[in-house]
Amino acid sequence: CLDNKGEVHEFNSSWRTDNCNDCSCSRDGIQCCTAYATPVDYDKEKCESIFNQETCSYKVVEKDDHSKECPVHSWV
Repeated sequence: CLDNKGEVHEFNSSWRTDNCNDCSCSRDGIQCCTAYATPVDYDKEKCESIFNQETCSYKVVEKDDHSKECPVHSWV
C-alpha cells in the first residue's frame, strides 16, 4: 500500500500517523481511523478540552485551573 506521504506499507501491517490516525494496509487498500476519543459531554462553560499530540489523547480540565480535571459523561 502507498500512503498519502508516498511511503510503502506491507500488506497486513498497521501504523500510527503523525496526526494520530491508526492505519492498516490490506489487499483492499488502506483504512485509517482516529486513534483517540473526543470528549463531547462535559461542562463547556467551566471546562475545556486540551489535545496532547504526543499521547494522542484529550484531557478535560477547568479553564481557570488546568490542574483540575472535569468529569466527561460521553466520548466519541
